[in-house]
Amino acid sequence: MYSIALDTSAGTTVALLQDDDVLAELNFDENMTHAERIGQALSEVLTKAAIRPAQIDRVVVGMGPGPFTGLRVGLAAAKFFALGANAELVGVCSLDAIALNFYEQNQTAGALLVVTDARRKEVFWAAYSGLSSGIPIRVVGPSVTKEENIKDFIDVDSHQRTEILVTAAALGKIAFSETSTELGANYDVSPIYLREPDAVPGKGKRVSS
Repeated sequence: MYSIALDTSAGTTVALLQDDDVLAELNFDENMTHAERIGQALSEVLTKAAIRPAQIDRVVVGMGPGPFTGLRVGLAAAKFFALGANAELVGVCSLDAIALNFYEQNQTAGALLVVTDARRKEVFWAAYSGLSSGIPIRVVGPSVTKEENIKDFIDVDSHQRTEILVTAAALGKIAFSETSTELGANYDVSPIYLREPDAVPGKGKRVSS
């Protein structure tokens, strides 16, 4: 299966995978150039991997959380690409991708707190306990709050932190792993927009045993 994965919840990241093997990836850290970057990035990874759009079986999109404008660019690009390529469209929480990258680099790590900038002096965050079948086990979140208030929901001192950014490669790997478990692919690609006072920490993601 060929998959193209993309995320614009922070910067712009696009990757092309065969199953869970990354064939090409391109990352831009700038958080204000999504519309300018996404088309270029999609074209470049296809060229690098020598894959035609018609060969893509699945489009994986990061659903956030993230600012409205940034997420909208990625979701629109993913929907149009999937439609044009006649590919299925699936979604993955962007914070899960950060967690997967962390656990792949720190295989004995336990509790993890993933935090990203939500602007307005707030952060998006989620807490994890490890991996199950290649899928991050999210136990709290995603949510949005002031960073100093995270301690009201979890024991912050018992969690490791990471500066790793979202990568499309990790999104693609998670989507592939989910198809190999009872979870199955996530066809709900609704963007995760979180803002107080409506947003509260959610339940952890269900994982297979």
